[in-house]
Order: sequence, then C-alpha cells, then structure tokens
Amino acid sequence: MKKLLTSVIFAGVLTTSASFAGEIINGAGATFPYPVYYAWAYKYYQETGIRLNYQSIGSGGGIRQIKNRTVDFGASDAPLPPEKLDEYKLFQFPAIIGGVVPVVNIPGVKAGKLKLDADAVCHIYLGDIKYWDNPHIKELNPGVNLPHKEIKVVHRSDGSGTTAIFTSYLAGACKDWKEKVGAGKAVKWPVGVGGKGNEGVANYVKRLKYSIGYVEFAYAKQNRLAYTLLKNPAGNFVAPSIETFKAAGATANFDPKKHFYLWMVNAPGKNAWPIAGASFILEAREKTAVNKKVNAFFKWAFENGDKIAENLYYVPLPKELKEKIYNYWKQNGIYPEK
Repeated sequence: MKKLLTSVIFAGVLTTSASFAGEIINGAGATFPYPVYYAWAYKYYQETGIRLNYQSIGSGGGIRQIKNRTVDFGASDAPLPPEKLDEYKLFQFPAIIGGVVPVVNIPGVKAGKLKLDADAVCHIYLGDIKYWDNPHIKELNPGVNLPHKEIKVVHRSDGSGTTAIFTSYLAGACKDWKEKVGAGKAVKWPVGVGGKGNEGVANYVKRLKYSIGYVEFAYAKQNRLAYTLLKNPAGNFVAPSIETFKAAGATANFDPKKHFYLWMVNAPGKNAWPIAGASFILEAREKTAVNKKVNAFFKWAFENGDKIAENLYYVPLPKELKEKIYNYWKQNGIYPEK
C-alpha cells in the first residue's frame, strides 16, 4: 500500500511537469478517481514512455474543459444523460467503480464504530440534527459514548461528481432532502463549510473535531479518517469495502446504447454499500485520433491495472463491462490501434 501511494505522488510530479518531452495525454475532472488514475499513469509511463497529465479539479471542471475542447478527455462521477452527450457531442464510458463514505472526527470513535442511516445523514446535512448525542443517533449506537457536541458539517465547495453521488443517495432515501435540496454536482447546502475536492473535505474533517464529511473511500483510508457504517435499503448495516462496492455493482446494468448512463446509489443487494458510483470518461466525438490515444491508456488500465485499483480501494470494472466498452469504441471508430 505504501509503495502504491508513493507511486501516486511520484506520478503527480512526473506527469504535470512541463519540462519533460515526449507524448502526453491531457485530462481533467473528478477528484474521486484521482489516486487510481495516477497510480495507473505511473505504471503506464514506465511501460510506454507516454505521460498522463490529469488535473484533479472536480467533475464540473472536467465537463467544462472537455466541452471547451481544452483537454483530451474529461472525467466525471456524475454521468451525463444521452441528450446532453448529443448536445455537447461527447462519448462516455465508465472507468472505475468506488464508494463515497461519510467520515467523522469524534474523539474516541474509531473507524467502523459509528452507525448511521439515511435519515440521520439527511437531517445532519439539513441542519435538523445538531448534536452528536441526538436521540436518533444514540438509538442507532447503543454503547457508543456520544458527546453533547455540536456537529460541524463539511461538504464540497466545487462542482463535484462525489457530491452528485452523495446527494443522489440522500434524495433517493430521504423525502425531506429531495424536496428541500435535491441532487446535483452543486447544491445549495443548508449548513456547513465547503472544501475543494475530496482532498479539501478530508483535510477539513481531519482538522475539525466533531465534524462529518463525505469522501471517496481511498481518501478516507489514506487520511486515516473514521468512516461510518451505513444502513442500506435491505436494512443491513454495512461497512465500506471492495466487497460491499462490488455488491452494489452486481445489480448495475450499463447500456452502451445510452452511453453507459447509470446511477448506482441505493442498490438493493443485502450487502450493497448504498453510496456507490462509477467514474466516467468523456471524449469529443470529432477527435478520433486523440480518442484512440486516450483509449489505449484505459485499455491498458483495464488489462493491467485491476490489482492496483483494488489496493487503492476501488472496484475494477467486470470483464463483461470492459467488453461492452471495447465494442462501444469499435462501433464509434475509436478503438485503439495498439
């Protein structure tokens, strides 16, 4: 694990430096898949000499940059519906699956010890549940010493696919959230402080005692943040893990005819993590040669990067889904030539 994290950091230095000559792929967008893209980039550079320059700026920024054709590909955790893809003249396919997890900083409460359900998370973020010893939270956590301390809510400040996944989960599981706030990459937050990127939220939660935030699982693990258990639609309390993310993905039916447009939140499986999602790649339809170069990288990652992904707490795409993506590329004339 330590070696892989070193690779992620090294790849960030390696691929963003303008002083290096040679072929470069430029991408921008979601912070959710940042650790695994950089780990893949490091190994890909070692094997091919081709560098990936990926700017972790949030899904909103990734969509904006590919719309403006300023990058070779955009990345978003919020999939674009087919009509938007037609409007912007974009292709779209998933690259990796992961989970968004609530994280807390409550002295004495370790990772996996606090249980929450959608109602608790919803009303914390609405500002209705103000203290950690709220009766509903206490009822979910008999035996856990919860202090009478005000909950400090942390959310994303930028346009974010992680936020889109998190708010889609809340809107699907909590009527009050759906009616008062809704879902999207950017929403009008009732309470809390905003951090930029998964990194910003993780840093805020790390610094603020009695806080709660939401981040992609890799950021929780790498920052040693205390993630919570969640009650899923089947009524079971589950921990975030490769296994519970896979359980959520098991019911996902990605359709190439819809450019793989799909949300994975609130999956019905008994062991499914309720805030799971895929991260998507966006490409300009008219840039055939560029897309082949980008897709050569992702084809390499699909065939060589599964273990790297799992070591960073992501779920690799199932073999059947990878085959669907290859056929999608072939049908659109963007299958890599090597």
